[in-house]
Amino acid sequence: MTRPLALTMGDPAGIGPEIVVSALTTASDHAPGPVVVLGDLWRLRDAAAILGVDVAVVAAPGSWDELDPDVLSVVQIGELPPNLPFGQVDARAGAASFAYFSEGVALALQGRVAAVVTAPIQKEAWQAGGVPFPDHTSALVALTGAERHAMMLANDELSTVLVTIHLALKDAIGALTQQRIEATIEIAHDEMRSRGIAEPRIAVAALNPHAGEGGMFGDEEIRLIGPAIEATRAAGIRASGPYPADTVFMRARRGEFDVVISQYHDQGLIPIKLLGIENGVNVTLGLPIVRTSVDHGTAMDIAGTGTASGKSLQYAITAARRIVDAKTRTLRTRGAR
Repeated sequence: MTRPLALTMGDPAGIGPEIVVSALTTASDHAPGPVVVLGDLWRLRDAAAILGVDVAVVAAPGSWDELDPDVLSVVQIGELPPNLPFGQVDARAGAASFAYFSEGVALALQGRVAAVVTAPIQKEAWQAGGVPFPDHTSALVALTGAERHAMMLANDELSTVLVTIHLALKDAIGALTQQRIEATIEIAHDEMRSRGIAEPRIAVAALNPHAGEGGMFGDEEIRLIGPAIEATRAAGIRASGPYPADTVFMRARRGEFDVVISQYHDQGLIPIKLLGIENGVNVTLGLPIVRTSVDHGTAMDIAGTGTASGKSLQYAITAARRIVDAKTRTLRTRGAR
């Protein structure tokens, strides 16, 4: 039996319901296998009407062995007020989106689903709804008990893992340590090996222009990044750099590297999104479960208008299945030795 993917609906006041319907009803070159949606039946039915999509949105059966691919199977979680407006930050929507998400994580930890794919949440709504976490990633770490984690952004041409994530740039620079860079390289190495790449080629981006030019434009490459690379190489990891950030992504895209380590958020996300936001996926590494997500937000300004694209979510669904399949093949190969 192929275990289904759990797809969380995201913030019901944002574009989540619409892109869930769009992603699951638009033809794709890659069949993701069975998917069960965690959310609200009536909100998804509203979204289907807004999009003009003729699809049955039904309660998921008790057994997920044979989910009907021609309908949207939904696990109803909680009750949304019927008058919940689109496009507005709402505490009720925030609490609901966290409930969908936490149930998905629980199902993955139980082994009932192969992976969790998340539509976007509204961080302000989480806060207003009393959610004790600022975002998906921090909640994932707490709910799974992960000892370490990192964010990977990827598409078919490029993959990057971030050392620091949601920090002001000055704070991100201050947060860089040799230990943190080493840990990120190690997580990236382990992830790529789990997908079947025996010796992942890991490029580490510099922080400063021209990789610091020997200390002329900053010494982080000399004090932190270079030593981190040497330490991981001594441990058998095929890491190299630090490379100037203005060329390393181009080199990776051409096939010279399997993954790039980015020092801060925008350094890694700009090249990924430049290649097409609809083809990017956010993957949380270091967890005992597989989790992917869109690389965009709730787009409250267009929520409820039927104009949001489901392509990024569709890509995240396909990527989740690919990752699960790759990890399964790797485990079988190693087990057969």
